[in-house]
Amino acid sequence: MAHFLIMTATSGTNRELADKFASAAESKGHTNQIVDLSEMDLPMFTVARSKDPSQAPDMSELTDSMTTSDAWIIVAPEYNGSYPPTLNNVIAWLSGDWQNFRTMCTGKPVGIATHSGGGGAHVLMAMRQQFSFIGADVIGRQCLSGRNKEANPETIDAMIDNLAR
Repeated sequence: MAHFLIMTATSGTNRELADKFASAAESKGHTNQIVDLSEMDLPMFTVARSKDPSQAPDMSELTDSMTTSDAWIIVAPEYNGSYPPTLNNVIAWLSGDWQNFRTMCTGKPVGIATHSGGGGAHVLMAMRQQFSFIGADVIGRQCLSGRNKEANPETIDAMIDNLAR
């Protein structure tokens, strides 16, 4: 059985979508952990902050969770045609130790999903590009939902099955 790390970039409807993925994984016998990036309340990444240990946040717990999970599911809304600042900020902080970051990301199976008020296609493209760039293996199937389109349970199940391989 697989262990999934499900990261949601915002609370609300994207957290609800993350919960759907968690329930689907559990129903198939998998374990999961949900991390709400907005609850982490990280300071904005800057190079100066990253070089000052008193200002840099401790990312070890998230790094451990990301490293020990079998696959990641990233859930984020579309934000100005891309992904939200919370997701960008956490990637910036995690990549500070770039060698360990690349090792952690390389070959990691990743599923991407969104619940967006503005369509959602752009955030899925942006996440696919970003996570592919850092070396992760983003699966082809993705989950797009919004105000007028509920998340398809068959898509969620198929993504869980694909990521659990």
